Amino acid sequence: MKPVQSSKLSIPEWSKDDRPRERLLARGAKALSDAELVAILIRSGTPTDSALDLARIILNKAENDLHKLAGLGVNELMRIHGVGEAKAMSIVAALELGQRRRDLTVSQRPLISDSRAAFELLQPVLGDLPYEEFWLLLLDRGNRLMNRCKVSQGGMHGTVADPKLIFREALDQRASSVILCHNHPSGQLRPSAEDIQLTRKLVEGGRFLDIAVQDHLIVTSSGYYSFADNGQLN
Repeated sequence: MKPVQSSKLSIPEWSKDDRPRERLLARGAKALSDAELVAILIRSGTPTDSALDLARIILNKAENDLHKLAGLGVNELMRIHGVGEAKAMSIVAALELGQRRRDLTVSQRPLISDSRAAFELLQPVLGDLPYEEFWLLLLDRGNRLMNRCKVSQGGMHGTVADPKLIFREALDQRASSVILCHNHPSGQLRPSAEDIQLTRKLVEGGRFLDIAVQDHLIVTSSGYYSFADNGQLN
């Protein structure tokens, strides 16, 4: 049985599988938790807390919200026991680099200003499929595309779109609004009764969560139908 790690152990004394740096090299940065990434930044802990324990304390100070952590300055971070100037500056610098990278890429992301722009993004993906799929466009406050993702896949005559999965994607990626989309392999552009009912349910759910449903597109190989353009999002 693997021994329980003491919080007093430094990272080099941990089991190799538990060390954030080794895990990053073996599995990549995306496999690490926020706390593990911060532990790599600060490099060491205190006599009573490991680097990972201290990283968790730092994240807890920011309510486990990276946006709030980015808002803490060097002096605020240094008020946390065990965080000196070097550790605080490492955190601030890393988060600032992340923000600058994001700012640089915003202008490169497509602006979804109308239904046509959304259709042109999704038609190559959905237009010629012989079965139905349900997709989301996730947008930021400036209507720039953050991500597009498939929610479900069905058969010739329909697919199930679970509102819980849809809004979980939007919340996880901190989207301000979404555009719904599914295809009709039959080529029929008019929405079905089920399409209308689902759209109403998602619009209401979005209002509750403060995530605007900007449109719902039905895509075929030859064109599209927009709920927003036809006044069906009320």
